[in-house]
Amino acid sequence: MIERMVVRLLALVLITSPLAGQTASQVPQGDFEPGDQILLEVEGDTQFTRSFSVAPGPALTLPVIGVIPLKGVRRADVETYLSQQLGRYVKKPVVHAKVMVRLGVLGEVEHPGFYTVFSGAVVSDALMAAGGPTKDANFTGARIERDGKGLFEGNGFQDAFTRGLTVEGMGLRTGDRIVVPRRNDTERTVRMVGILVSIPIAILGIRSLIR
Repeated sequence: MIERMVVRLLALVLITSPLAGQTASQVPQGDFEPGDQILLEVEGDTQFTRSFSVAPGPALTLPVIGVIPLKGVRRADVETYLSQQLGRYVKKPVVHAKVMVRLGVLGEVEHPGFYTVFSGAVVSDALMAAGGPTKDANFTGARIERDGKGLFEGNGFQDAFTRGLTVEGMGLRTGDRIVVPRRNDTERTVRMVGILVSIPIAILGIRSLIR
C-alpha cells in the first residue's frame, strides 16, 4: 500500500508541473480523425445536443442538416466552425463543442483499456482514468505509440508530461496508446534494498528525537 502511494505521488509530481516556455504557435494542432467524438451542445435545441462520432472523410453527420465536412478543420477551431455551419440553418445558434479522443492506456496501470478523454485535457488524465500506475510500473520507461511505433519515448515522454502538454498539444489521436512497462527485477531489488537500508536510519532518527 505504501509503495503504491509512493509510485502515484512520483507520477503526479512528474505530470503536474506547469507548462513553461511554450506558446500556442509552438504547439502542434491536430486534424480530425475517424473515431474522434464531438460533444456538441446547441443552446435551446436538444436534437443537436449530444455526442457525435467523426466519420471517414473526415465528416460529421447531424440530424436534419446531414453531412458537414471536417477536412482541413483543426480540432481547436471546431466550435467556431460548427457555429458557422449551423448558422446556415439555425438563427444565431449558441454552440459549445468539445473534441474527445479514445486512447489506449496499457501495461502497468490499475485498469488497462481504452478511455475517452477531452482533447484539451492533460495526458495524465488518461493515465489517472485507468487508475494510475501500479506498484510494479516503470514510469520513467513509459511511452506513447501509434501503429506500433513510438511517438514519445524516454526523455521525450517525460518532458511532455512534466511540461503539462495536453492531448491536443501532443498531437494525439484516437487509437494512440500510452504504454507503461513493468519494472524489471533489478530495479525492484535496488528499490527494496534502498527501502530496507533507510528503515534503520529512520528508527535511529526517531530514537534520537525521543532522547
